[in-house]
Amino acid sequence: MEDAIAVLVRDEDERTEDVPVRALPAECREGSVLRVPEVGERVDWAAAVLDEDARRARLREAEKVLERLRRRDPGGDIKL
Repeated sequence: MEDAIAVLVRDEDERTEDVPVRALPAECREGSVLRVPEVGERVDWAAAVLDEDARRARLREAEKVLERLRRRDPGGDIKL
């Protein structure tokens, strides 16, 4: 979220869309997951709802990835 604009990323194709923050649910924060109905080619932002279960699942997955990366890190300084 930057100023009054939220940059949203679609799950299907990872396209981004800039949306006014005022069009999103008041509880929406960085990292929120939204379920947004589409009516034909139009997205109905007024009907968007937060999906807290999906947000927590994504956070758990990111933590697993970080843990795998930490296990691979040999530690110490990097010499160039």
